[in-house]
Amino acid sequence: MNWHGPILTDSGGFQVFSQATSRRVDIDGVTIKSHIDGTMHRLTPEKAIAIQENLGADIIMALDECAPPHGREYIEQALLRTHTWAERCLAARTRQDQALFGIVQGGVYPDLRASSAEYIASLGFPGIAIGGLSVGESKAEMQVVLEVVDRILPRDKPRYLMGVGTPEDLINAVKHGIDIFDCVLPTRLARHNAAMTWQGRINLTNAAFTRDASPLDPTCDCYTCRNFSRAYLRHLVLAKEMLSATLLSIHNLHILIRLVRKIRQSILAGKFEEFAAKFFTESQVRRKT
Repeated sequence: MNWHGPILTDSGGFQVFSQATSRRVDIDGVTIKSHIDGTMHRLTPEKAIAIQENLGADIIMALDECAPPHGREYIEQALLRTHTWAERCLAARTRQDQALFGIVQGGVYPDLRASSAEYIASLGFPGIAIGGLSVGESKAEMQVVLEVVDRILPRDKPRYLMGVGTPEDLINAVKHGIDIFDCVLPTRLARHNAAMTWQGRINLTNAAFTRDASPLDPTCDCYTCRNFSRAYLRHLVLAKEMLSATLLSIHNLHILIRLVRKIRQSILAGKFEEFAAKFFTESQVRRKT
């Protein structure tokens, strides 16, 4: 695909979660029905590792079961499978040039999250992911989970929070030692005609942008903001041109990357807490206006 930067692949755990009506999970793996042609496929920890080794990603993930956030009895069963599969993934790996991350699960239950964090950390993975968040739980429940695992996970290994990507969530997670994020939010917003700006989100279908010659965000230096106006982007949206989603994706990703750079700079300067406090204060002001 001609990308020469770092690559991270998932094991399929979230895809199994998203296909809840067309899959069967057991202690050995998952049988899942193709949404394309109805054929049945078998995914095991060993196969998940083999696929990711073949893809050659820099960071690969252990197969886990991303259970719904609530329902303790089922989550306990899913957690046993996740821990068993983590061991099998470690045993199945053949490449040492890839960083295999284990995944902490446990829903919204602090004791299950704590036991999972302790167990996954004990297996010696070079990095640890926190899965099963941003899948229906409240922000308060996410906060509790992050606080629990922060106290347990080793400080000398990277932490990856899966599927979380709003600016507020990024800053809050960094407070709890999170280093890596992934999220579909910037491109999903773009597909729904929305742009992230430092003043808040804007929707390009709004008639107020019909003749607005300004960029999406006057402080942004991304390709989209340097070359296209809000009015033109709105025209693309109304004309249902695919270019609108592309240009909005470029912009939204740039906003998040710039935010993370600012976070990193504030950490290096010893001013992260000050940066976070200012950001949340300004966010409250934006919501009120």
